[in-house]
Amino acid sequence: MSQKHPFHLVDPSPWPLLGSLGALASTIGGVMYMHSFTGGGTLLCLGLGMILYTMFVWWRDVVRESTYEGHHTFVVQLGLRYGMILFIVSEVMFFLASFRAFSHSSLAPTVEIGAIWPPKGISVLDPWGIPFLNTLILLSSGAAVTWAHHAILAGLKQQAVYALIATVFLALVFTGFQGIEYIEAPFTISDGIYGSTFFLATGFHGFHVIIGTIFLIICGIRQYLGHFTPKHHFGFEAAAFYWHFVDVVWLFLFVSIYWWGGN
Repeated sequence: MSQKHPFHLVDPSPWPLLGSLGALASTIGGVMYMHSFTGGGTLLCLGLGMILYTMFVWWRDVVRESTYEGHHTFVVQLGLRYGMILFIVSEVMFFLASFRAFSHSSLAPTVEIGAIWPPKGISVLDPWGIPFLNTLILLSSGAAVTWAHHAILAGLKQQAVYALIATVFLALVFTGFQGIEYIEAPFTISDGIYGSTFFLATGFHGFHVIIGTIFLIICGIRQYLGHFTPKHHFGFEAAAFYWHFVDVVWLFLFVSIYWWGGN
């Protein structure tokens, strides 16, 4: 019987169960490892390996359903867009909590930290050094991913690949400079509220940059293989949404933590 609706009723899959078992193993293994129980590290690595394997094979199946089997109709793509937007909203809430923790102490520093901000003994980083350079690099990468999007819409396959290569290159340069900054920073995550909030916010942003870079590399490979068309390229759109989100978060980080919070 032919399908009379535009929705995709997915086939039974073992990946949700495997991913759940991986999450359970990594959680228990992580707790065991942090409390020095024997086998905790092994169980943690096993759980993380199961999660990574699940991510690979599950997304492989989604790519097949989308690209080769034609299950991702306009309605299905619309649902995926809404899902990606809601995911990014949840990420915004996470970073808002980090900014709130920073502003809580910086706007009204308590007696315990010396009633001044930055706290006494903290040598802050120069915002117009590596942070400003990284801002320019990340904004340039956002322009490059927009170039890639327009190239895909215009059907310019090779140009889109070049644009994605440029985006990934800039992302790697950004991550390298962030690592140099961490190595040379005159304070650590253990240096009170300033160190903990600084490394929490910038560190999680760096983690998101790494995830976004992997996302864009996969999109580059898929574009090279001809998976994307001008009317069917949600995988790339999701990566672009995510990358622009990373850009915007960095702008807020630069202004609030590096520039304003360091004065």
